[in-house]
Amino acid sequence: MKMVGMLRLRGGKRARSLINPSYVACWLLICGLATWGPAHAQSLATADLASRREKSESSGRNIQADMAMASMPGAEWDLANAESGSPSPPEAIVGPLPSENPQPANGNKRYASFGSQVGTVRWETAGIFAYITASQIAVTKGTRSFHFQDEGWFGKSTKNLGVDKLTHAYNSYLLTELIQARINRKTGGARGSALTAAILASGLMAYSELYDAHKKSSGFSIQDVIFNTGGATFSVLRNTIPGMKEKVDFRLLLMPNSEIYTFKGKEHYAQQRFLLAVQLSGFEEFQKSPLRFVELHAGYYAKGFTARDHEQGEIPQRKLFFGLGLNLKELFFKTPRSKIGRATGQVLDYIQIPYTAIHVD
Repeated sequence: MKMVGMLRLRGGKRARSLINPSYVACWLLICGLATWGPAHAQSLATADLASRREKSESSGRNIQADMAMASMPGAEWDLANAESGSPSPPEAIVGPLPSENPQPANGNKRYASFGSQVGTVRWETAGIFAYITASQIAVTKGTRSFHFQDEGWFGKSTKNLGVDKLTHAYNSYLLTELIQARINRKTGGARGSALTAAILASGLMAYSELYDAHKKSSGFSIQDVIFNTGGATFSVLRNTIPGMKEKVDFRLLLMPNSEIYTFKGKEHYAQQRFLLAVQLSGFEEFQKSPLRFVELHAGYYAKGFTARDHEQGEIPQRKLFFGLGLNLKELFFKTPRSKIGRATGQVLDYIQIPYTAIHVD
């Protein structure tokens, strides 16, 4: 991006220099001579060259340099041919040389198609595919033939009160963001990369769902597929609607438990809180105000649905929450100079650090 910006800037400076009055006068003179015909232009060049030759002999200047300055389109002469009266073939030297007028490199045309963009992330896609395969094989205990299972949405009768559905949406969203970032890095921001990434991410998530379709403990869930698609779609909207990426984040807040982090089971879902964060720093009205460090939060979590909660007599509860958060990226990583700083700032777009916000159920 920096390179593209520099090329555009240089091109802008060149364009402004061409409207200088002296350039305009020169170009008008050249166009006028061209319309009078090559013969008249050559006679003008010959007379001017003779005058310059007499002056150069008295001053000791370089005759060849003066000849180059006196050259016009269709009237290029050298000294030897001028003295003999034999014209040399015309050579147009007026106008910017190719090196003086660089054109911005547009690598996007090379990656205009879906297939060409997929090709740039083939190894990343293969790596994610391999990871899904290995992790699903590791957690699969028993299998059966392909079958569907209606898991419900956010009802109290569902196993995880809908938290698992938001997990699917978030995983698909995160995968789409990752793939698109890689496509943009390798193509210089090819048009349509958000949609390409969403299709790839949705396909990978669907592949993962096929394993659930053969597990005895679960099945192919239409609800999961819908939320997978929803997460990928949100990424497309965030990266294609102007200004939305700077204003809205979809984040995961993991609340520590006695194990700090539980990798599987209902306790894993009980730790998760998903939220949308609206960053006031993304709005022009607040960019010079202390309010740029403030975020508006709205999210969902559930509790009272684990086996331990049932043993303790807790009632399953679904919770919407709202609150205010501290924009850590704006505060500490707005203009990072190191790779670690940039990486940390990017992570904060997707992870909400515990205890950095005030939430009310």
